[in-house]
Amino acid sequence: MERKPAIFISIASYRDAELIPTLRDLIDKASGLYRLAIAVCWQDDGDQRIFQQAGMTLCAEQSTEAYRLMNWRYADAEIQVIALHYYHSKGACWARNLCETLYRQEDYFLQIDSHCRFIDHWDREIVQMLEALKAHSEKPVLSCYPPGYVPGKEEEKTQATFRLVFRGFSPDKIVQLTSVDFHQQAPVRGGYMAGGFIFADGRFVREVPNDPQIFFEGEEIAMAARAFTQGYDVWHPHKVLLWHFYGRDKAVRIWGDHDEKAKEAGSVDQAWYERDRESKKRVRVLLGIEPHQGGETNDYGLGDKRTLAEFEAVLGLSFTQQAVLPEVLAAERVAWFPPPHDENWRERLTDRLPKEIRLKQEEFTSPLTEVDSLHIGIYSGYNDLLYKKTLSGAEIATQLASGSEVKIIMNIASSATPNPAVIRFSAWDDDEGWGEVVERAW
Repeated sequence: MERKPAIFISIASYRDAELIPTLRDLIDKASGLYRLAIAVCWQDDGDQRIFQQAGMTLCAEQSTEAYRLMNWRYADAEIQVIALHYYHSKGACWARNLCETLYRQEDYFLQIDSHCRFIDHWDREIVQMLEALKAHSEKPVLSCYPPGYVPGKEEEKTQATFRLVFRGFSPDKIVQLTSVDFHQQAPVRGGYMAGGFIFADGRFVREVPNDPQIFFEGEEIAMAARAFTQGYDVWHPHKVLLWHFYGRDKAVRIWGDHDEKAKEAGSVDQAWYERDRESKKRVRVLLGIEPHQGGETNDYGLGDKRTLAEFEAVLGLSFTQQAVLPEVLAAERVAWFPPPHDENWRERLTDRLPKEIRLKQEEFTSPLTEVDSLHIGIYSGYNDLLYKKTLSGAEIATQLASGSEVKIIMNIASSATPNPAVIRFSAWDDDEGWGEVVERAW
């Protein structure tokens, strides 16, 4: 019998009710052309009846000092489950790294979260897409924030494709990402990777394994830097391959369990924020934002195929300066600058986020031509004023004389803390006082 090519699938699951539906959909929607070798790091309370009730068969079980390893079978798929209590977890990348210890030279590698849904014959589609990209890249990798779904409303799944773009720098100097939709007939190049969806050749597991000491934030930019310097090229899929559950408002998270109270009780050895603090420092050291300390080693460092400076150039940003090229923040949201690069490109870096706002008369109860000034404020989700600007009556009149809108350009620090959430406008009349406040989401 001819050997089927295999896909190694890594799933980190933390007390997630969506794990079983995800596994079933993953397997049920596969084409059968590939052998599925699924590795799950199951951080839960250990009640394995959920697997049995889903129609899975336990084939073998063994215990180590750190965890139980259960081998389940469902349809033609093998599911290896690393089972441990959620108090023993050390974060998402640690769990992903444990999954990777079960890699056995499978042809392809897929990393996903434990709350996903899939298109029919997703495996065939994703392999074909990756193989086609090898005409353009020696080492392509597919990654994006997949479109969303909501359990119980899966017929309403979003039908859109997205690419990853820069959102800002966090207070801890970590690159934060968001996504914008795009419409193309083929995958598009990018520079960023999403932890919840990565697909590449199987060797990716060995060349860019997850760093178990990265807790959560910083995972994606660190992985992208390490993959780039190992010679991988990121591409964003032009077709929907899977969906991701983003809402999860009622989901239990590790930072809810691994708190100070749990540490005091002896349930965990570190509170989540202690791991998070150490993890972010590790990311900053990797990216050259702060220096290595004496005696510090990193077995999950950068590769030797490309440099960190080249990575900054293709992204159009500087990690140390915490600044980006204007095109990164502009309407086109450029996230990949193909070489060759202007040797003076760093001179154009900026740490300001331009925001163009257009206001129409119908948004205001009083005629804008009669107001004496217009006040604009940008606020955080906690109602902190981050930025303000005032337009005089003369400036408003000048703009309205040449059109029906008032255009405002505001420049917010790309590392604004906390992040902008709301824009408020209010007109002032010297005789009548303040007008009604108009509010928009950022």
